[in-house]
Amino acid sequence: MKYFTGIDIGSTAIKITIINENKELIGHRISASGSMFYKYAHQTLDDLIKELNISKDDIAYTVATGYGRKLFKEADENISEITANAIGAVAAAKEFGEIKTIINIGGQDSKAISLDDMGNVVNFAMNDRCAAGTGKFLDACAMNLEIGVEELGDRHFNSKGTPLSINSTCAVFAESEIIGLLGNNHSVEDIVCGVHYSIAKRIIKLVKRVGIKEGIYFDGGPALNSGLVNAIENELGKKIFIPAYPQVTTSYGAAILGVDSYYYQNRA
Repeated sequence: MKYFTGIDIGSTAIKITIINENKELIGHRISASGSMFYKYAHQTLDDLIKELNISKDDIAYTVATGYGRKLFKEADENISEITANAIGAVAAAKEFGEIKTIINIGGQDSKAISLDDMGNVVNFAMNDRCAAGTGKFLDACAMNLEIGVEELGDRHFNSKGTPLSINSTCAVFAESEIIGLLGNNHSVEDIVCGVHYSIAKRIIKLVKRVGIKEGIYFDGGPALNSGLVNAIENELGKKIFIPAYPQVTTSYGAAILGVDSYYYQNRA
């Protein structure tokens, strides 16, 4: 059995996925990027191979993607995260149906991707100039509220009133707003709900730039936050599909491309 690896080296996390020649997910692993992308990528890959009880020699082809893709010199190929995200989303959402719009929220940026009927990228928009509306912003909000980031979803649904307005488009000023709301005795739950709706409004503006089409897929670590999902769905007025492993869609897409590239290059 041959195996194929997709390595997504992002600004805050390294995501690695291994699939078999039938494009079935065998395993994945996530680690912090840290300051030494190359070292941590290799360490994460070694740990995953060991966990799956396979050998490096069993890996037939490796595709790197993401912010630090060119740092992984041993990759057989590297591709943009936009392309890899689209490939992974279409494959991961087969049970859901056709995907036409992808929302991706990463650690330090957010993206909206529009696909055609064949799953090809036809347009995309990205916000990478400010941390507001990203995973990093959610981490900072949780820290200011003195709760764990994994608590945000439950806190959202315990909010009793109308979501509070967080108006600042800058993450630093938004954090100041949050501290001010705490000082005015607003509950943590109401503030969390306000943060989620603030991010949702920014995301919707981004998606509108590429066109909102039915078949909406949401990935990236923040897709695990049920409160944020709820806010985005309410702002869109549409249901969105969340994959089983939203953090590894892009590395999964890179691995799938690896299967296609390998067999194309080795065709009879």
